[in-house]
Amino acid sequence: MNLPAPDICYQALLSRDLRFDGRFFVGVRSTGIYCRPICRVRTPKRENCSYFVSAEAAEHAGFRPCLRCRPEHAPGTAPIDAGARLARAAAERIERELADDAPMRLLANRIGVSERHLRRLFADEFGVTPLAYRTSRRLQLARRLLTESAMPIGEVALASGFGSLRSFNRRFAQSYGQAPGAVRLRAPRAGDQDEVRFRLGFRPPLDWRRLTDFLARRAIPGVEYVADDRGDPSYRRVLRISHDSRQRVGWVAVRPDRRSATLLVTVDECLLPVVATVLARLRRLLDLACDPAEVAAVLGELAAARPGLRVPGAVDGFEIGVRAILGQQVSVAAARTLAARFVERFGQAVETPWLQLTRAFPAAAAVAGRAPEAFAGLGIMPARARALVALATAIGDGSLDLDAMAPVAATRARLLALPGIGPWTADYILMRAASWPDALPEGDVGVHRALGEDSRSAVRQRMEAWRPWRSYAVLHLWMQQEGADE
Repeated sequence: MNLPAPDICYQALLSRDLRFDGRFFVGVRSTGIYCRPICRVRTPKRENCSYFVSAEAAEHAGFRPCLRCRPEHAPGTAPIDAGARLARAAAERIERELADDAPMRLLANRIGVSERHLRRLFADEFGVTPLAYRTSRRLQLARRLLTESAMPIGEVALASGFGSLRSFNRRFAQSYGQAPGAVRLRAPRAGDQDEVRFRLGFRPPLDWRRLTDFLARRAIPGVEYVADDRGDPSYRRVLRISHDSRQRVGWVAVRPDRRSATLLVTVDECLLPVVATVLARLRRLLDLACDPAEVAAVLGELAAARPGLRVPGAVDGFEIGVRAILGQQVSVAAARTLAARFVERFGQAVETPWLQLTRAFPAAAAVAGRAPEAFAGLGIMPARARALVALATAIGDGSLDLDAMAPVAATRARLLALPGIGPWTADYILMRAASWPDALPEGDVGVHRALGEDSRSAVRQRMEAWRPWRSYAVLHLWMQQEGADE
């Protein structure tokens, strides 16, 4: 990620320009503190400012995070070019597996590059090495758990990826200049102490109502639903996350904070040991790395009527793959019915505070290798049942990876090699499961109708003007078609 010129950074700092939030961080040499460019503290002198491409780079340089603007709440960025996507893919894996001390060469192998190239990509994107990034993310998570939860400090250390309380205390004090217990004592204690809440930042505007409307129309009964929470839609669902060779299953609830550009996330206590993964998956689902101004500049009039529209992502690649297969050539309502039956048959029962949430979406292992008879009575055609088993098997044996930032060309080729998956299904999966911002589901009926074009070549030609944000163009075109199926 390119760092803006120092003069531009300082002007953004003077005006507290929201467009630069998360694009750089400023370290103040006279205080040893680093801030977001929107911080409301007194503006430092120009000669005391150092600028960094990431919070991790600022911490690696010895700066401590500001207690007022909370740099850990800054929004991320959406990578487009191949190098940035590879770096972000590695970063997401690190964040998802903070407790894993595996050598970085294994991480490099997973994303298909050499360890040396991975270090180069990280330096370009984050300004630090992968190891330094992992350490900084662990400390940032620990700080959030200390200030936003009541978890015992020993459990905070383990959840953040530190092997012992002693090493955690030492490293935390070295980096932040105070002991974890001191941070806990200073943390505000407001609201219901039985609830654990976190904040996820975004760049406004965010069309929360259209985003939750999209999710509500496709919500799988028992797994997720959208509720009216104090006048604002609240998205709630069950999450299943693998951790330490076991499955952790719990619930989350997300609603907007009207006073700031953040979403409030309430997390089930049993998911706290994997809260880094939970928050990463929610960012991906809600497309919080999007920069609406950047997208609107390319889409022009198409985006003008719906500012802040996001492309819903995924909390689980297998889930999106199943949804896409079940949604082939049927209405959204019909696909939802089939998905509900699929979950009822293969999913896990779970208790939550809400009657609407009763089951977790099944893991790929629950479907891989199943015989056709396992799908009897679900209304799923045999060809689609075979496609579901093939998808689950490919994910289970590691030949297919549907994580966010998956390599687009290779993943598309692997999807198309599976039975029952054509170009539309593969592109839709990439659009949502791999967070690919430039997807164009080939032959999509809603897109053809919105553009008034019959031929695929004509649609591709019209959509060229909206690169590299064709996924957003597709969603805007769908919204133009009232009641259009995906």
